[in-house]
Amino acid sequence: MDTTSPQRAAQRMPVVYLGHGAPPLADDALWTAQLADWSAELPRPTAILMVSAHWEDAPIALGATRTIPLVYDFGGFPEHYYRVTYPAPGAPELAARVRALLGPNVQDVPGRGLDHGAYVPLVEMYPEADVPVLQMSLPTLDPVELYKVGRRLAALRDEGVLIVGSGFFTHNLRGLDMRADAPAPGWSSEFDHWGDEAFRHGDVDALLDFTRKAPAARLAHPRTEHLAPLFVSLGAGHEDLDNLRQVIDGFWFGLSKRSVQLG
Repeated sequence: MDTTSPQRAAQRMPVVYLGHGAPPLADDALWTAQLADWSAELPRPTAILMVSAHWEDAPIALGATRTIPLVYDFGGFPEHYYRVTYPAPGAPELAARVRALLGPNVQDVPGRGLDHGAYVPLVEMYPEADVPVLQMSLPTLDPVELYKVGRRLAALRDEGVLIVGSGFFTHNLRGLDMRADAPAPGWSSEFDHWGDEAFRHGDVDALLDFTRKAPAARLAHPRTEHLAPLFVSLGAGHEDLDNLRQVIDGFWFGLSKRSVQLG
């Protein structure tokens, strides 16, 4: 479907931020069901714009606009995780719209496929791989600048585009506890609780200043790339902060799965 024509969009799309897990997310029956149920409640998108924690490039870069192999950007997993495919159609029309909204400095990286921050949740949410997908890089980790990028992309919502920020609400791999019944560590549960309150109150200022406002911020995010896609989503959904819904919560090996929808 042509994503360049706002008139053809059935309805305005929400914006989401989700935890994408790692390749073994596919083995988690609860989380995969939560993602599938979530997508079933969403309007059908004309295309998906993915902003993953696993692609940083400046100026803003756009991945392949045609179907090419995935990027298996992880190591040490069983072989079957490297055999997953997700042949979603490319989205050249969406790429053109992103360039129009963000200006002339957007670069094309046609040889880069979807990374696991993009395809792992999409396999669960849109398993038929029949929605065009475009991945966009994070040009910076600065929350305010990413929020501004999201604001400039907000018009895509009226064109049927689902904007997805894909990260992890807490992300300290050194703090992982691989026991299935292990409680979340204090730094993860404290940050998660703080985030729950910030979302409930629509406190974007606190979220943007999380390194100073949140408890255990530097333990929850020793490096902040997994929270960074949230700020793009908050910017794109800024008109719906009073309609922010927390869709998924809980923990996965101690990391917060908290995921939200705006609109």
